Amino acid sequence: MPKRFALAATLAALLLVLAVPAAAWAGSPHFVLAATGVTEQTATSLTVAFKEAGLGSEPQVHVVLSAQVQCVNPGGQPPQAGNKQAFSVAGDFPVQNGRAEGSLTLRPVLQPACQPPMTLAFTDVVLTDTTSGISLAL
Repeated sequence: MPKRFALAATLAALLLVLAVPAAAWAGSPHFVLAATGVTEQTATSLTVAFKEAGLGSEPQVHVVLSAQVQCVNPGGQPPQAGNKQAFSVAGDFPVQNGRAEGSLTLRPVLQPACQPPMTLAFTDVVLTDTTSGISLAL
């Protein structure tokens, strides 16, 4: 029995050693919150800067910025017509040392157009890395 136990323990240790590098190679993708968020919102656009870490050996990531957009009046209320539409913009960003960073700018064109004094309101803003399958609601 002792030889059998020793063989089983050796095989278990070998499997553990082989499993650890595979898990480290795969990485643990996540957005770094301190460097992620809306960096600029104007009357016609929304810019989001991001930093993502834990990407392992990925050569690049495909990141999508999406949002619901609608016109609002100076009081912050949408018109009764409610021309809310979904928009998105995407880009590919290189990974260096397991990290990627960049920014995306969403410039929606609503139909019918937002006429002054109405402005654009962005809601349900989400940043998604489709390569790693992670998302962050902003």
